Amino acid sequence: MRLLRVGAIGQERPCVLREDDTVVDVSRLVDDYDGAFLAAGGIDRLRGQIEGADLASVDLSGERVGPCIARPPKVVCIGLNFVDHAEESGQPVPTEPVVFFKASNTVVGPYDDVRIPRGSEKTDWEVELGIVIGREARYLDDEAAAREVIAGYTVSHDVSERTFQLERGGQWVKGKSCETFNPLGPWLVTPDEAGDVQSLAMSLSVNGESMQSGSTSDMIFPVDHLVWYLSQFMVLEPGDLINTGTPAGVGMARQRYLRDGDVTELEIERLGRQRQRFVPAP
Repeated sequence: MRLLRVGAIGQERPCVLREDDTVVDVSRLVDDYDGAFLAAGGIDRLRGQIEGADLASVDLSGERVGPCIARPPKVVCIGLNFVDHAEESGQPVPTEPVVFFKASNTVVGPYDDVRIPRGSEKTDWEVELGIVIGREARYLDDEAAAREVIAGYTVSHDVSERTFQLERGGQWVKGKSCETFNPLGPWLVTPDEAGDVQSLAMSLSVNGESMQSGSTSDMIFPVDHLVWYLSQFMVLEPGDLINTGTPAGVGMARQRYLRDGDVTELEIERLGRQRQRFVPAP
């Protein structure tokens, strides 16, 4: 299934994108796509409920698409998870996953404006595969067990401010947690429909110029390993988002950064496409 949330900020209603690419409103069946929904086995229940149900159609042409899940309990990020990105960053290829956090209120819709923070000099782009956790997970035994706790996958834009991240002291979180710095969606795609998530093409352009072109097959640490690994250090909760790293081509390597009016477009095969305009913070 492909799950999405439609409506004004704070008023999003759960919807489903059907196989024929029509969208239906399921808000009379589901309160929201959040941790409680996922923990209660909501995806499987919803799959059964919508069969043959008389559901209202939604015309997306006049609607805002919000983030595909409600505000996650936490956003866990993996740094330098592609060899080419580690090399362009001047960093050694990691022997274990590099883990950091973003503030969970960075998550916005896939087509929402992104606000360039005050004092920004180096706002940067990163297309990433996002994992959404569907069940509580702690000390998972192996990668097979990790697969069982994944609710689905989505496109995640891990926007960064490199001056804040690398030149202002402290941890990376300062350069990752500015408001609107994690557009998410358009869909949460369940594993059965996503297929082999280790062979998905990834791309990002700025103002129509290609910047990133890669594949999830190039990850140093694949999806199942990351979920297993994180569960050894923290309890993963339903609704948590894991950003799994980005391929080469970021602005930092090009010494090119985002400015007022720039437009990013990013896509991951089978998971959908995003588009954002960058504007100054108010």
